[in-house]
Amino acid sequence: MPDGSCASSPKIGSITKETMEASILRKLEPDMLAMITGWVQAEFTSFIKVWLLALFCLSYCYFAAKILPKGAARLVAFLPVAGFFLLTPFQVRFIYLQIIVSLLLSWVATVKVCMFAFDNGPLSDPSLSLPKFLSIGCLPIKIKFQNGDSRHGEKRPKLFLNYAIKVVLLLAMVFVACTYADHIHPKIALIIYGMCIYLPLEILLAVVAAMTRSLLGVEMEPQFDEPYLSTSLQDFWGKRWNLVASRMFYSAVYVPVRKFSAAIIGPRWAALPAVMATFWVSGLMHELSFFQLGCPMPTRAITWFFLLHGACLAIEIGVKKRVKLERRFPRVASIVLTDGFIIATALWLILPQILWCKQLRANFTPWLMQSSNTFRKGGSNGKKWSCDRNPSIQIRCFQVT
Repeated sequence: MPDGSCASSPKIGSITKETMEASILRKLEPDMLAMITGWVQAEFTSFIKVWLLALFCLSYCYFAAKILPKGAARLVAFLPVAGFFLLTPFQVRFIYLQIIVSLLLSWVATVKVCMFAFDNGPLSDPSLSLPKFLSIGCLPIKIKFQNGDSRHGEKRPKLFLNYAIKVVLLLAMVFVACTYADHIHPKIALIIYGMCIYLPLEILLAVVAAMTRSLLGVEMEPQFDEPYLSTSLQDFWGKRWNLVASRMFYSAVYVPVRKFSAAIIGPRWAALPAVMATFWVSGLMHELSFFQLGCPMPTRAITWFFLLHGACLAIEIGVKKRVKLERRFPRVASIVLTDGFIIATALWLILPQILWCKQLRANFTPWLMQSSNTFRKGGSNGKKWSCDRNPSIQIRCFQVT
């Protein structure tokens, strides 16, 4: 008899524990729903406040430029605005809103305002009205000329089916990641992690572009152009990935450095130091963006990623100048090699840094934490991660030193 009672006690204990957890969850569900609703409302309220302040700052620049001459005086007047734009990502916590604020205000608007201080860039057109000035200042608006051309050429708009497929793909990846997390290889989990950042961002920017087109009658510059179809690093960085930043760095860094280098080493090879300088500045800007997302002090791994790609791109340009291939490399092989190199270097240098960002961990890691060894191998210096689940099913990630 004692043996039978002892044998049945673990079962009774496990049933009691499960019943208690279920009852706790039922009691906490209304509180969790209210907490999530309040958090979403607070996030969008902060997001709207940031944009209202940004529009006010750009209006100040619009009227100040009519009084102040271009040059140092105007730059000093615009520096507080640029400083505010650099701080705006700290005002929101939801990752996609934070990335949009960082891209459009910390990057695009800051550079445009600084160029406008010297009467350069798209804001320097004296015929711009205040509404157009505000839209061009804080959005990557494509400026069209009377002959129908644009500064960077026209691209056919993507079909709705393109984005519908991406929505289905995103939902499928989230479902697989949440359902089969225990069976996913850590490297595959990191790739899914990156895709769950990229795909919603592209879809959200497409929605913003459609709203801008319908409300303002202007076209936004595309941010991505199917980067997974890149046939070379030059194709990826110049024509398909982060096109707004690419054009911005081209006019602000690449062109001046190339002109300076041409006077020293000649025009034939002037592009090589210009490429390296552009990728170095891009790396520094990305370090700033990661810091805005809650990462600790920069580890320079992101800068090394961009310097590595800049060096490989410079080698690619040099080889193309010196070697004339009789036959083009097969397109499928070019895509596989390019994507493989980009994914391998991103897994090595970029994604481990993403996992260190507080906001990214808070928004994405709950389901990734189920994948064994995903976080135990995370971090560039080999530190381990562990997870603590409390009764409210909130997940807190912390370092184990």
